[in-house]
Amino acid sequence: METLAVHGGERWPGPEGSVVFPIYQSTVYSIDPGTGYHDIPYLRLSSTPSQRYLHDKLASLEGAEAAIATASGMAAVSSVLLSIMRAGDHLLAGDALYGGTHDFLTGHAEELGWSYSFVDVHRPETWAAARTPRTKLFLAETITNPLVRVGMLDEIAAFGRREGIVTVIDNTFATPVNFRPLAAGFDLCFHSATKYLGGHSDLVAGAVMGNADLIGQVRRTLNHYGGSLDPHAGFLLARGIKTLALRVRAHNENATALAGFLAGHPQVAEVYYPGLASHPDHAHAGALLSGFGGMLSLRPRGGEAAAQAVLDSVRLAYPAVSLGGVETLITRPAITTHAGMKPADRERLGITDDLLRVSCGIEGQPDLIADFGQALDGLQP
Repeated sequence: METLAVHGGERWPGPEGSVVFPIYQSTVYSIDPGTGYHDIPYLRLSSTPSQRYLHDKLASLEGAEAAIATASGMAAVSSVLLSIMRAGDHLLAGDALYGGTHDFLTGHAEELGWSYSFVDVHRPETWAAARTPRTKLFLAETITNPLVRVGMLDEIAAFGRREGIVTVIDNTFATPVNFRPLAAGFDLCFHSATKYLGGHSDLVAGAVMGNADLIGQVRRTLNHYGGSLDPHAGFLLARGIKTLALRVRAHNENATALAGFLAGHPQVAEVYYPGLASHPDHAHAGALLSGFGGMLSLRPRGGEAAAQAVLDSVRLAYPAVSLGGVETLITRPAITTHAGMKPADRERLGITDDLLRVSCGIEGQPDLIADFGQALDGLQP
């Protein structure tokens, strides 16, 4: 993966002998006679030299036939859904989706004429009953946000093949370093490339990878809705990808070390990390994943006030939303990433007001552990 991240999709030598592929900022290009609409070299149509280069690099990461870059992770998932679903169609979705994806479904599916059923991705025996004759798609996440659950992913892929349903997975939290969805049998995977793929908290982007026919459908939808990625953001994304494997392994190691420390701290009530033997998905996650990721959540003893006190007291971890950057970030999902959900839905999913989510960066483990240690030690016993 280290070699693939550096060399995959590259054009060496590049234009004028360049090692780093340049930014083609031009919006328009000359057009050969007979060129079809979607193949016109034009920035909105995701067909400029910078975009084609990035697409090849993204496809190589996930072992895909093709890929398309989008203006955000939400542009990626919405383009996938709008490409496959039609009025009257039904989809199955994991019951612990990212807040933005959940809001898109609950806020727009009805007006688009879709129906949907949330299903427990840990209970394959329930999926057939939730399926209807108009079910077109099964949407899941590799590692869920923020309780870092890992569903029965291989069984989702098998269910889709057996039932003739397109399987789509959000691989943002795992990254292709820790999980390769297409190799596991999924039809499409997508990322909020804002996170680990970019890796430096300085761009917003999305990506969709899969077979050429499905990616062609997604690209045509994206072209019509106008969610193409700017060339400069694409340049930053390609640059970030080159260090992806190195960064993700550091994220994995830091999260494993911090989760172990937190699990043994007297001021911590619960820690959620699939790398811990106490995590309900630890066994099958270990069989599916190459690493457990850089995300963890915890509940300090003392409820909401204690959670806010920890967030206010950490010095190295930065209180901010998003994830996957080189710096450690901490947030309370109930008032940030999942604030758009109804309180009852949050409670049902375990996203309580005292929950803290931590995106472990690539800092030194002793420094990271010491930071959380001093914040927790300051809580009243």
